[in-house]
Amino acid sequence: MSTRNKKIENVLVLIKPDGISRGLMGHVMARFSQTGLNLIAVKFLKVSRQLAQEHYRHIRGTPFYDQVIEYLVGKFHKQKNVLVLIYRGEKAIAVARELAGATNPEEAHPTSIRGSFGRITTSGIFENVIHVSSDPKEAEREIKLWFEPQEIDGELYPTQEKILKSIQKYIWV
Repeated sequence: MSTRNKKIENVLVLIKPDGISRGLMGHVMARFSQTGLNLIAVKFLKVSRQLAQEHYRHIRGTPFYDQVIEYLVGKFHKQKNVLVLIYRGEKAIAVARELAGATNPEEAHPTSIRGSFGRITTSGIFENVIHVSSDPKEAEREIKLWFEPQEIDGELYPTQEKILKSIQKYIWV
C-alpha cells in the first residue's frame, strides 16, 4: 500500500491524575507502544483551571462540567499532574479510542485501558484514566492547546515565526 493511501493522523492522549496517582503511566504507555503508533511529544504538567476549562469547553453548561474540571486539575487525587502525549500514525484516532475503551469504565471492554483500570467512585466520579481526542479537528485543537510547535518532533500543522513582547512566564533563577 502506498503512503498516499494511508490516513496518517495525530491524536492527543492525556493520562489523567487518577492514572498518575495509581502508577498506571507505564501500563498505559506500554499498551500504546504495542499499537505501532509513534510517540512524537510528551510532557508532564500540573493543569491550570484555565487550561482544563479550555480543554473541556465543548461540555460547558452540562451538569457534570464543574466536576470534570476539578477532576482534571487534580482536586480528587494526591497526584495533581497529567502526562500529555501525542501519537501519530495510520488511523491514530480510531486506534487510540479503541485502546482507551468507552468513557464509562463499566461499559468499556475489559481489555481496554478504561475497562482494565477505570472505575466509578462511590461519589459517582468516572475515573477513566485517560483522555483521547475524538476526531482530527478536535485533535488539532487539543494539540495546539497543550503544546507549542517546538515541543513536537516534526511539523504537524503550519507554523509561523513571530516576535512576541510582554509575555509573562516563570523562568529559572
